[in-house]
Parts: sequence; structure tokens; C-alpha cells
Amino acid sequence: MFKHATPRFLYTTEARLNDLKLLKDSALRVQTICPGGDIDLPQLMNNGSAIFKAIPRGRRSTAAILYTGGTTGTPKGVMLTHEGINYSSGAVAHFERSVETDVALCFMPFNHVFGQIHIMNSIIFSAGCLELLPSFDLGRILELTESGRVTKFYSVPTVYIRLLTIGDLKRKLGKVRYCFSAGASMAMEIVKQWKEQTGITIAESYGLTEAMPVTYNHYYPEKHIVGSVGQAVPGVEIQIRNTSGKRLKEGQDGEICVRGPVVMKGYLNNPEGTKAALWGRDWLRTGDIGRQDSNGYLYIVDRLKELIITGGENVYPREVEETLYTKPEIEECAVVGLPDKEWGEKVTAFIVPRPGRTIVPDDVKSFLKTKLSHFKVPKEYIVLKTMPKSPTGKILKRELGKMFSREA
Repeated sequence: MFKHATPRFLYTTEARLNDLKLLKDSALRVQTICPGGDIDLPQLMNNGSAIFKAIPRGRRSTAAILYTGGTTGTPKGVMLTHEGINYSSGAVAHFERSVETDVALCFMPFNHVFGQIHIMNSIIFSAGCLELLPSFDLGRILELTESGRVTKFYSVPTVYIRLLTIGDLKRKLGKVRYCFSAGASMAMEIVKQWKEQTGITIAESYGLTEAMPVTYNHYYPEKHIVGSVGQAVPGVEIQIRNTSGKRLKEGQDGEICVRGPVVMKGYLNNPEGTKAALWGRDWLRTGDIGRQDSNGYLYIVDRLKELIITGGENVYPREVEETLYTKPEIEECAVVGLPDKEWGEKVTAFIVPRPGRTIVPDDVKSFLKTKLSHFKVPKEYIVLKTMPKSPTGKILKRELGKMFSREA
């Protein structure tokens, strides 16, 4: 990633300097900014001038380069524009009804679009306050929420699932008035349980590093639809297309395509990747499968690359996962297609049980047979203690596939 982006400066901490030694010894001319680094932050600030000189930039000039999570392949450097970041920050602040008295808790990394633009930029845009943690720390999080200081809580599905196992959750959230989930699709069962325990609806939107936000659910709470990620934000258009690029009708499943000011400028040093990601000049192919209803509400079906083809039948993992999450003994799950000589791909369920609970695969299979078509029911059930996850808490299905394909 460093070789690809060729940065000149790197903000870090003194504790990480040893990890960066190989980088310093390479041909890359990168200066570290931290105590003990090439430049100390106070020193850098003292070298500055009291006079600020603005550098002319166009609205479509590159403002930031954020790298994709690499959950389905090699991370790509997404070039985001000044117009896009400004538009995104304002849209999030508007739909969340952010005010200057809000205090948002953020423990998501700022190299990710969720942490940097959705949380940090939108809160600054609305003149609110950020309470920052370097990473997920359950004890510290509960300490801050119980203090009554935090009004907005942002996280990913895996954290909400973990919090649901804590007793007296409503009291421990203190003055939190707004909860938002991103990074991965949220199971409807989790949204339901959270509402029952806390009285707060978990808000969701749809977006990706290349375009954020695309939809929001919802400025009007009474129009929030569980299971949908909402309607397109103003200025953003959505079309559902087939693999040939033809637009599909309402209610049909296809690839979600997006056009508007939030769409990236392109991938850094990757013209082929940029071309492949677009229909024409400006319609972004998201790689996600979805459908829209007559009111423009968008429903995410699954990732196009995660589609399982087993015995000639298409299986969307999310549908199976949604059903698994209705089982009270299941804390986390992931459904993956593993290579199989007979079926092509074998539908496989990876399950992490709730503390103190036991998973009986035959019972789970019998339950799924009453809820799903026979070809969608997993043929194998693997119980794990933990799931491999990205720094943002997203379950890494690709890693599960690699680990257990080798074992097979």
C-alpha cells in the first residue's frame, strides 16, 4: 500500500516506530511524524506560519485517497473529491439531525470511510464533539456511555451483537439517543433485539468507499423500514442492472449502480480497475446485489462476489445468515461456499455460539429446513470460538474460505 500511494509523511505513534523500520530502510522517502520520529508534532506546528495561503482546487480535484478493505481482493486506492467529501459530510449531518450539542463516540479507524467521513467529518460539519478511542475497548466504551456524556453511538454489527449479551443495556447506554451501524449488513433480528432492549432503532445507510452515502434510512423515523437501507439521498441516483448493464424493473434482483456527486473520481494508478468499476463515464458498479420497491426503498440482497452456486442453484449467503440469527444460541455466523467435487460449491455455515450456549449442528440444520429451500440449507456446520475480522470489525469470509478450503 505504501509503495502504491508513495506518501511523503506518515503520522504514527512512538510504539509503532520499530514496526516501520523496514519502511524507513526501503527506497521510499517517508518521514514519520510522532515523538521519537523524524518530526515531532509540536515541532511541526512551530514551523508553521500564522498566515494561511489557500491553494486553488477544483470541485473534482482529489482531496483524499482511502483504500478499500480488501475483503474480496487487493485493496484499491479510491480517489475522493472535494465536492464528494463535502457533499457526503453534509448529507450525513442532515439525515442524522446532528446538532452542536452532540457528542459522538468513535473507535473506528480513520483510514476507513466510516470513521473518517461518516463519523468525524459529519460531526465536525455540524459543530459537534468527538470522543475518540484508539480501538474497540468494551470497558472504556461502557464507562463513557454510562457517564451520560455520549449522545451518538457508531459501530458495526459484530459490536452490537456483543453488546446485546450485556445485562441492563438501556441504563448503560446513558444519554445515547442515536445508534448507527455500518461496515456490513445488519441482520433484522439484531435490529429487533436492540430496539426491544434499548428503545432505540439502529439506523443504517448504504454506501461504500467509492460512494458514500448512497441511501439513508431515515430522516423521518416513522418511515424507517427494517430490512431496507432506505431511499437515495438527494442528488444521488440508483439503478438496478443485470450483468449486461440493462436496467431491471422494480422488485428484480440485480447489481446496484450509482451516479452522483458522492461517486469517486477513480482508483489511484489503476485505469483498468476504474474502467471496470463504471458503466459509461459515471455509473458506479458497486458489486452488491439489491432490489428497489415502488417507493424507492433499497434492499441489499448480498455481495455479487459472495454468491454461492451449488448444484446449479444460486444461494445468497445473507438470506441464510438472517435465518441463522433468529436462533438465540448463535452470536455470530457467516455462510460461505467451499469448493466441492459434487456440488461445485458446498454451502457451509460458520457459527460462533453465545457465551454459555452450545451449537448442535443437526438441530440447526433441522431448523433451517423449515425456513429455507432445501438447496439453501448448509451441508456443513463449523463451530468457531471467534471469526477472522478486518480492523473495522467486518467478518472476513475470504479468510474463512482459504482456511477451510485447504483443510478440505
